Amino acid sequence: MTSTLSAPAPARSVAPEAPRLGVADRQIRRLGLRKAFPFSRLAGVLLLLAVWAVGSLTGVIDARKLSAPWTVVTTAVDLISTGILQEHVLASLSRAAIGFAFGVVIGTALAVVAGLTRSGDALIDGPIQLKRAIPTLGLIPLLILWLGIGETFKIVIIALGVVVHMYIQTHNSLTSIDNRYVELAEVLGLSRATFIRKVVLPGAMPGFFLGLRLSVTGAWLTLIVVEGINAVTGLGKMMYNAQNYGQSDVILVGLAVYGIFGLLSDSVLRYIERRSLSWRKTLAG
Repeated sequence: MTSTLSAPAPARSVAPEAPRLGVADRQIRRLGLRKAFPFSRLAGVLLLLAVWAVGSLTGVIDARKLSAPWTVVTTAVDLISTGILQEHVLASLSRAAIGFAFGVVIGTALAVVAGLTRSGDALIDGPIQLKRAIPTLGLIPLLILWLGIGETFKIVIIALGVVVHMYIQTHNSLTSIDNRYVELAEVLGLSRATFIRKVVLPGAMPGFFLGLRLSVTGAWLTLIVVEGINAVTGLGKMMYNAQNYGQSDVILVGLAVYGIFGLLSDSVLRYIERRSLSWRKTLAG
């Protein structure tokens, strides 16, 4: 008996199925931050201003303790028209800029030496950590004794606060490079100089920019205190004088200028950071 073998049926081509987004995939997508709407950071500020205005109109807020928003605006216009505000602003900007610049250079240089060399870490890190435990403003009596109460003392106080912020953030970034990159560099045969230039320094840039942002905020906070010590001009001096005469509107003008400069400087640093670290992908975008 002969058996007939039938030829195998030709295989049918199966079109690849389109990937389906399951529940887990959709949940993962929602974990990221939503796209921010324009001027979203001003929402809280505008709400605070609205509460302030309503409280002033209804009399809930005592005008002798906290002037109304329109009173503050009128006072600001008067101070600008007479040139008083510009004089104080220029004096404050000069002190803050000089102290900030010295602090950034010194703090970054110390962090690089301590972060890249054993001897530098042994000699520098200890004193900086000790200084970090001592409030910068607590050094005012000693620095007045050493430097007097002139401009040098004010700039040094600002610079000391900046040095600590810059050192801590930059040094931490330099010493937190993943050891896997070190092993990869050794496998590729990279020299130490090339490894530092191509891997270590780019990896430390996020910490460097965080140090800049903390430093610029600290510089403004320190400035308002030191300008109350034997200063002739400056926003802090203007506000202390207004305190003596019960002028809350002038004090609020000074605080508003401080806030504007603080937000502007931080926004500029954030913009530079995004441009410089465009290769880095984070939740914030």
